[in-house]
Amino acid sequence: MSWMRWRPAMEQALYGDGGFYRRPEGPAGHFRTSVHASPLFARAVGRLLLEVDEALGHPEEIALIDVGAGRGELVAQLAGLLPGRLRAYGVELAARPDGLPAEVRWTERVPAGAVGLLFANEWLDNVPLDLAERDGDGALRYLEVDASGQERLGGPLTPQDAGWAERWWPEGDRIELGRTRDEAWAAAVGSLERGLAVAVDYAHGKSDRPTFGTLTGFRNGREVSPVPDGGCDLTAHVALDAAAVPGIHSLWTTQREALRALGVDGTRPPLAQASSDPAGYVRALAAAGEAAELTASGGLGGFGWLVQAVRMPEPASLAGLPGWQTLEA
Repeated sequence: MSWMRWRPAMEQALYGDGGFYRRPEGPAGHFRTSVHASPLFARAVGRLLLEVDEALGHPEEIALIDVGAGRGELVAQLAGLLPGRLRAYGVELAARPDGLPAEVRWTERVPAGAVGLLFANEWLDNVPLDLAERDGDGALRYLEVDASGQERLGGPLTPQDAGWAERWWPEGDRIELGRTRDEAWAAAVGSLERGLAVAVDYAHGKSDRPTFGTLTGFRNGREVSPVPDGGCDLTAHVALDAAAVPGIHSLWTTQREALRALGVDGTRPPLAQASSDPAGYVRALAAAGEAAELTASGGLGGFGWLVQAVRMPEPASLAGLPGWQTLEA
């Protein structure tokens, strides 16, 4: 691999022939997401799907679109909901995994014209993006990388990326140019005829952009240097405020608040239950521990949730969360 900008380097390393996301072990072989941490996460998404169905007036056909589906861990758990009406899609570049329920449609593209819930869990952080640093004169220039992960300054930014940086990341010497994520999310949201679009990721806003960026790698459960050789995940946190599609009623909250609203409760069961119902106490205690992990502020609970309602009312559980607004163009 010769010197190239980070975006094509990530594209090749993650999704090219032999790329990280095409390896047989899948992402779960290297790191855990909320889906892997506990079935409580899928149950919460299932509850949200049922509330979307209610808010949409129980359409004849309703979609569940799992974007960045990995090996189908989430969509497989929910494929049995709303029998006869649910159309479940796993959207992923990797081949269809073995053992996936037959009713799940596996595709590389978000289906157009669907009505229902589009859910993207840790997808946008893996959408390839360019990085930039300031040169000695303070001008932003693209970063180029080689196969070993070494970097050098490249050419000046295009007007589109320079405009994005000026609007969304005006401070800092190292900038992760999120325009490609914005475009990917806009295309996904735009595919819905009606429904709810949810992006879940480690995120930051304009007031707390990371000074030195967030690009990193993961391999075998450990954080490693980001090397675009196909041997590790390459991920960067998401500027979710920039990604939000304007003109749509939207909520930006945390996973902690969203999952609590959807019934994921980390409260320990009463100790008295240990005597009256020992087996039930053990099950409830285990569930409380899983719920606590999913909602921990310093861990999975710190994920950002961008929720956008496309030509539909707010779903019942999330409607009570503060911060809903219609974003201006």
